[in-house]
Amino acid sequence: MKRCNSSSRRLTAAFFATTVIAISGSVFAQSVDQVLQADQRRLNLAQQSQERINGVVENTRSLEDTYRAVNKEIDGLKVYNRLMRAQVEGQLATLEDIGLSMDQVDVINRQIFPLMERMIDGLEQSVKLDVPFLMDERVGRVNDLKDIMERSDVSVAEKFRKVMEAYQIENEFGWTSEHFTQSLTLDGQTRSFNMLRIGRIGLYFQSDDARVTGRWDNEAREWVIDDSSRNEIRKGLRMARQLIAPELIIIPVSAAEAS
Repeated sequence: MKRCNSSSRRLTAAFFATTVIAISGSVFAQSVDQVLQADQRRLNLAQQSQERINGVVENTRSLEDTYRAVNKEIDGLKVYNRLMRAQVEGQLATLEDIGLSMDQVDVINRQIFPLMERMIDGLEQSVKLDVPFLMDERVGRVNDLKDIMERSDVSVAEKFRKVMEAYQIENEFGWTSEHFTQSLTLDGQTRSFNMLRIGRIGLYFQSDDARVTGRWDNEAREWVIDDSSRNEIRKGLRMARQLIAPELIIIPVSAAEAS
């Protein structure tokens, strides 16, 4: 009986010890899990903190880059503004000069119109008193100048250019020679003649068969038949047509008027 009780007590102690060990193991496992979970939370928190730090660093770096870019742009704008300020000052000076020039232009316009009118009148008078060659062309040029002077759509500069161009053309007649055909009325008969102009010193005519030869007498203001220089005039016409090489010809010219 005592042996049985002793065995029961041993079994009870062993069961109790096993239970304690099991409970202790379970508590230990739960503690480990809690530690691991706490470590994981700390890792997660540390990772989140690091990500926030990285974000702050990136934002700071971006702000720094933006600051540098803005400073560089400001420096460029300062240079641009300095150049623009100098350009504006130059343009203002130019505008001032233009204003002064426009005032002077008004004065010049008031003076140049009477000058051009006198020049056209002088040119017209010169054509009337000159030897009568290409009269339709020359008189038409003078009339065109008169028409241009009355047109408002033609600038003053263009009007003056046209007047100077007409003078240049008339000036060239003084040192050039040419041949052309022209109808003349002689002894009540009108016929076409070959004309030879030598500068402004002589204007001669000759028929195709060379039977009629003459010249313009500017003093008498009439055409004069003069066969004395028939061959010379014929030679001059051939030279003007470039049929023969230039050579000396002897022809009558009007005597110079005494000054």
